[in-house]
Parts: sequence; structure tokens; C-alpha cells
Amino acid sequence: MKGLVMPILLTALLFFTFSVCPASAVSTPAVLKDVVAALEKSYVGLQDVQADFSQKTTIAGINREQKGNGEVFLKRPASATAMFRFNYAKPKQQIVSNGKQVWFYTPENKQVLVSSVDAMFKGGNSIALSYLTGLGNVSRDFKVTLAKEPRDKKGNYQLELIPKNPSPVLVKLQLAVSAEAVERYIADGAVKDIFPVVSSVVHDAGGNQTRIDYSRVRVNRGLDSGRFNFKVPEGVEVIKP
Repeated sequence: MKGLVMPILLTALLFFTFSVCPASAVSTPAVLKDVVAALEKSYVGLQDVQADFSQKTTIAGINREQKGNGEVFLKRPASATAMFRFNYAKPKQQIVSNGKQVWFYTPENKQVLVSSVDAMFKGGNSIALSYLTGLGNVSRDFKVTLAKEPRDKKGNYQLELIPKNPSPVLVKLQLAVSAEAVERYIADGAVKDIFPVVSSVVHDAGGNQTRIDYSRVRVNRGLDSGRFNFKVPEGVEVIKP
């Protein structure tokens, strides 16, 4: 069960650092440093995010896809580890953290896996916790290059990021960065509340790929911290590592 949680969390937590905005054409192609700078400045002032999401995981070796969708809530308090809640409509499950504990609840199995945040992100997976707490830095943590095809059909910039300290859950990350966000950064030197990742794909050591897309993104709405607590339902088995 835990092996399924980490790719989900890592992909979504990268979204918390870099959210979504619409694309537009850029008349003069940006250089790599401009795209990276727009990414790194995007989460300044980000306090909370609420969005719908869809997810697709391609499992290597058996040519099989797993799809999911639901709603995500994330909050980054000023002086504490970030909190998150993923309410999956399909498959029916919940992943919740108050910044200290993580609960992974599967109603169908009547089970909830409980772990500390530190244990979930220990060792090589600590890069995910770095992004979750808002301390992530693309140029510090990754070797970043433009993809073989630097622009997609809509003009967005496509990046490939190789972690300097790879882990089993993340050996490569692909990002499509909004052309509009980069254009505004070049013009103004600031992102100005634009969150530029259009899509992201996480590649793990087993060759599996997880893509996640977001819609109806709402930023800094003042999410209540109480939303990130989980009460174990009666009759549900609690599993701890």
C-alpha cells in the first residue's frame, strides 16, 4: 500500500509548488534560465490551494494504466510543515496529513495506513518533503534541461528535470511550463500570482510514469486547518509500519 502512496504524493506535492495557468504564444523564445526563474518564483506567497485533479499511472512491463480523479486541498502554514488532503472519487480513498501524521484510508478494505510525515519522506524521498514545505529549489535539486521538443503544440515550454539525488520514487520529472507565465516574467521580472506548470509526469526507478492534471484551481482562499485532520471511522483497521 505504501508503495502506491509515494508516487501519488510526490506528483501532487510538486503541484503545490508549481500550480496551473493558461498558456499563450511567446513571440521570442525564452532561454532556459528564464523558464527556471519563472518556476522558482511561482510559489512565493502561496498559502493554500484547492483543485480538482485527474491522474494516470502507466505501469511498466504489463502495459497497464490506472486512472483516478478527485479533489485536493493543500495548505502551507508560515511556521509548520504543509498539510494536504486528497479525496479520491475514483478509486474511493483518502490521503490526509496534518503536517505530522499521514493517513491513507481505503474504505473498500476497511483499512487506514498511519505513518508520520518524517517516516513517509525519509531517506531518498526527502526531496518530496522539501517541496511540500515550500523549500524546494529547482536549480538546487535538479539538473534541468529543455526537452528534445522544447515547446508543445500550445507553445508551452517543456523541461526535463533529473534529481541530483535520485530516489526509487523519482528518477526523472517532466514539466510543461506555461508560455504566458514565462512571457510575463521576462517582461516584469516577477510572476505576479501566476503558477506556471501546465502538466507534470513523474518517472520512478521501475519505469512507471504518473501524470497529473488539475482544473478549477483556487489559490489562497484561507483553507481551515481543521480540514486536514482525519478521524478513523468505527470498525476500520489501523495499520502502522
